[in-house]
This record gives sequence, C-alpha cells and structure tokens, in this order.
Amino acid sequence: MSAVVVVGAQWGDEGKGKVVDLYAPYADLVVRYAGGANAGHTLVVGGEKQILHLIPSGILHEQTRCIVGQGTVIDPAVFLQEIETLNERGVGTEGRLLVSQRAHVVLPHHKLIDGLREKKSGGAIGTTKRGIGPCYEDKVARRGVRIGDLLDADRLRAKLDANLECWRPVAEDLGGTLPSTDEIVTQYTELGEALRGYIGDAGSIIRASIKADEKILLEGAQGTMLDIDNGTYPFVTSSNAVAGGACAGAGIGPTHIRSAIGIAKAYTTRVGGGPFPTELQDETGQKLRDAGAEYGSTTGRPRRCGWLDLVALRHAVAVNGLNELAITKLDVLSVLPKLEVCVAYELDGERLAFPPYERIEEAQPIYETLEGWSDDLTACRTRGDLPPAAQQYLGRIEQEVGCRVGVVSVGPDREDTADLRDPFRG
Repeated sequence: MSAVVVVGAQWGDEGKGKVVDLYAPYADLVVRYAGGANAGHTLVVGGEKQILHLIPSGILHEQTRCIVGQGTVIDPAVFLQEIETLNERGVGTEGRLLVSQRAHVVLPHHKLIDGLREKKSGGAIGTTKRGIGPCYEDKVARRGVRIGDLLDADRLRAKLDANLECWRPVAEDLGGTLPSTDEIVTQYTELGEALRGYIGDAGSIIRASIKADEKILLEGAQGTMLDIDNGTYPFVTSSNAVAGGACAGAGIGPTHIRSAIGIAKAYTTRVGGGPFPTELQDETGQKLRDAGAEYGSTTGRPRRCGWLDLVALRHAVAVNGLNELAITKLDVLSVLPKLEVCVAYELDGERLAFPPYERIEEAQPIYETLEGWSDDLTACRTRGDLPPAAQQYLGRIEQEVGCRVGVVSVGPDREDTADLRDPFRG
C-alpha cells in the first residue's frame, strides 16, 4: 500500500495546500483527485504566496511529479494560466505535470448557467460561479466533454452540438444566451493544442507508480462537510470530497490506500450559504477573520468564522476513516484569552454527538470553555514547544474525536510547522 490521502475535514479552506506542500518532499507523485477551479490552495514559501486552483500543491518541489486526475473538472484556460505563472517563477512543469484525458471540461456555458442560477437564487448556495456544478451535471448525464476531446476538433464539435441543445432551454429560461458551437470549438481546440503535451492517460501512470512501489500523495479539494453525499446537503459541492472519492478520482483501487489524513483549522470557517452551528457573528468572529486573513483565495469573499466544531470533525473522522489529523492556524487563536469548543449539539432536547441528517441549522452547539494563550507560536517546531494551554487544546481535540493530531501549522509559511514527519512512515 503506497498511497496516502489528504482530505479536508471541515467546510473547505482548511489549509490543504500548505499541508500537501509539506508532505510532497516525501512523495514521488502528488495526485489531485476531485473538484475544479472553485478550490484555491494557498502556499507561502519564504514569504511569497502562490495560489493554485487546479495544479497539485506538490508542484513547487522539483523532484515531485504531479497529476490532475479524472475526478476533477478542468477549466483549460485556468490550467494553462497556472502553468505559465509557475514557469515565469522558474518552476518547471514540462515532464512533471499531467492531466487525465478523462477529466471533464468546464465550458463557457457552464459558467454562464452557474452565474444565472446563483443570481436567481439570491446567492442561496453561494457557489463560486466557476461552472463546476453544471460541468458535473453534464458528466453524470453522460453528455460531457473531456480533456481528450479538445485534441480532436470533429469529435469536439459533435459533442458540443448535442451538449448545447440540452442547455439551450435552461439558458433561455434564466434569461441567458448560449455561445455558438463554432466559438467554443475555436477557443477550446487552441487551448487543447497549448496543453497537448500535458494531456495523457493519468490512470495508467498512477497504477504504474503503485506497481513500482512509489509513494503517492492523493490531494483532495473542498472538505468533508461539502461532500455531495456526506455533507450539509444541498449546501455542498458537486463531487465526492471525502477520502473514498480518491479511488474513483485517481483511478485506483481502495486496497492501495495506506492511510487518510484530515486537515482541520483550529477553529471553523465556511464560505457561502448553508448551516454553520458554531458561527460567530460578533466581535470574536471578526477577530478570527482578521487574525486568520479569512478571505477566499478563489473568490475573495470574507469567510464566516466560528468556534471549532468537534461534532462536524468527529463526523469527518468517521466517514473518511482518518488515521491522523493535521491542525492548521493554531497561531490565530493567540488573539483570544478564552476558547470555546463545540463538543455536541442539542436538538429537540436530545444531545447529539454527530450531525443530524436534517435541520442542522436548528441544532444548538454545546460548548466547553478552555484556556487560551497569548504566546507567539511561529517558532514552535514540536508539540512540546507549544504553551501548555495550546497542548491541552490539541489533546482535547484528540480525546473528543478519537483521532491523533500529527502535524500542527503555527503560521502561514512552510517553515511555520510543528511535528512535521513523513506521512508514509509506518
């Protein structure tokens, strides 16, 4: 078993980019297996920030190869722009980066429909309007366009003709006008040619890597509570963001997964609509937002902030089969003298250890108060270096959710990390 899954354990934005970047030197191959350009993974190295939306977060390590798997949906213009930005920074991608020919393509009318629907709903779901949902709709309706189709203009044209006819009445009902087949074919065949050297049979490469006993890091997107099946439906993403989605999204069997690591902030955030039991709509919430720079890397929207929700985290440990947690942004809590953690919900007079199927927005959090700390944590490199109150905070998380805490992020930079270790170690 040579693959380790890294998955978001909250509502996304947990800091997966930093953690994957930290683990990448131990891996031969990093594979992004779900989501699209609605995800933004932020890396800070030597004070310089790099935001990746599609390319795996291991790309900054020269010895690591990266693959974007078939479970993702690709905006080829965004993908090409990321390649060009990395190359301009001196990060080589040729021969190190591949996108699966089976990955579905986000088309111009996907973004149009996404935006029109969000406008009509008044922003109820809070999508990024990047066309992710409509693209996944095409995928499951068996009318999608895949990356490999961009290399054959005739095949692309035939698929687009059929695809646009399905969307035409939807667009008209929403007051929009679809682009023509010719427009899309011209634009997307050009993008296909620009990406030709990066498109291939990703699944066979991943399986060959497994056969060679190489170490594979599987990078998730979004988070468990946004998973289409396990999250706060309907306020979720359109893919399986949990660890189980890595198998389908990368094209490998579950027997090749050796462990799953969940990423969670030391508090909780959410972007867009949907239930959020521990949300703080007060001065404390704003303090967390300011101290944690909680603004979306993809949309720039301010994130909703709240206390750590151990009910949701307990759920994430269960549905992902997590072996370990990586806790990020522990340093942000230094701005607060007292801390609350949600250990259970109360709904209809009943104490709940796990999120309810419905009516989570009516659940009342049951809090436990813990001592805070005011120390600067950025120099801490082991758990023992942390102030006693911070160590107790981590211990309480472990006790409540039944999963050990491994790596701890104590600042935005790659170096600001405690207890980093090889995730492939036995």
